[in-house]
This record gives sequence, structure tokens and C-alpha cells, in this order.
Amino acid sequence: MLTTGTILLRLTVAALLGAAIGVERDLHKRPAGIRTSAFVCLASALFTILSVEIAQRFGDPSTTRIVSNLVQGIGFLGAGAILRERGGVTGLTTAATIFVEAAIGMAAGAGFYAVAGFSAGLVLFGLVVMAWAAERLNLKVRVMVFRFTASHAESVAAELQQFLAEIKVPMQHFRVSMVGETSVVEFEADVTYRQQQAILTRLDRPGIVSEVVPIESHHE
Repeated sequence: MLTTGTILLRLTVAALLGAAIGVERDLHKRPAGIRTSAFVCLASALFTILSVEIAQRFGDPSTTRIVSNLVQGIGFLGAGAILRERGGVTGLTTAATIFVEAAIGMAAGAGFYAVAGFSAGLVLFGLVVMAWAAERLNLKVRVMVFRFTASHAESVAAELQQFLAEIKVPMQHFRVSMVGETSVVEFEADVTYRQQQAILTRLDRPGIVSEVVPIESHHE
């Protein structure tokens, strides 16, 4: 049987590790921030402790029954963070983070402090350093809305379709409309930063006003 002090220490470590991951999520305005992350780790640690303590108190040989159900429950929680929007899937990173937070909480609850701390460090490395590297190397794809205002919409639309086919960027929701005496060509596309700049450079000439706006609802 664990002492009250040991149990409280394990719960505290789990909550702090979860909160550390949650800080990064909040700073980047992602779902599952500091409170959610801390609660996931804390709950996982508490269930892990209770699974063993209750089994020992009542003479049940199965000390992992609650823990095994915990894994399934966290799977449902993570699935709730995954959304399908505009033909794409979002929230996969959030779901994966919630899943690994539960594992970190279980490790802390079992007393594996070094394992829990090292795992939390790896998660932060992935969320911060690897995300930064992907951004620097132009590997990250974002959904952007492109809008080109010109007096000759047909030529602009044809040029865009040809150029996007050359760089292998599929268009979505392509539309041409009239605003007063000018025409507007608008579409959405999944592009890297380098592809975005190539599209804008291609149509960077007098008589064409270019705009590009990210779709903010698409989070990791």
C-alpha cells in the first residue's frame, strides 16, 4: 500500500508534466490547453494508482483492470478532437497529444518519474522543435484562400489553372464573380509557404490585386 505522501507526489508530478505540455498548446492557440492537459495526466495517474490500491485492498489479483479501460476511454476523448472540415482532417496532433499525455500520467502514477519526465520532454520537442523545423523547411501545408481582382478574369483564371497544374497544387471551390467593373477569381488550396509565394509571384503585375488569407479554423 502506498502512503498518502507518495500518492500526492505522483499526482503532483503528473499534473505538472501535463501542464507543461498544455502551456505549449495554449501559446500556439491549439485545443487541449494547460487545464485539459493537466487534467488528463492527473486523471490517468489517479486511475493507475487506484487500480493497484483497490485491487490490493480487496484481494483482487487483477491490478490492471481499471488501467486497461482507461486506454479505451482516452481513445474516445482523442477521437472527439478530430474533425473533418472542407474535405480535410484536423485535430490529429491534438488527439495524439491527449493520448500520450494519458501514458505520461500512467507512468507518473506508477512511480516511473524519469520515464514520465523524459516522455514529456520528447512530446515538447516534437511540438516545438519539429514544428519549427517543418515551418523553416516549408514542409507544413496550410489551407489558404487566394483572391485575385483584375479586369480580365478569364485570362487570370486560365493562367492560374495552368500554373497550379504545373506545380501540382489542386484547387478547391474555384469561382469567378463580378464586383462592380472588376472580376474576382477566388479559390482554396493546400499549399506550403513556398508554393504560396510562387503563386503570388506568378501574378504579381500591374492590374492584378492579390490577396491570400489562411483558414483559421484549421488547427492541428
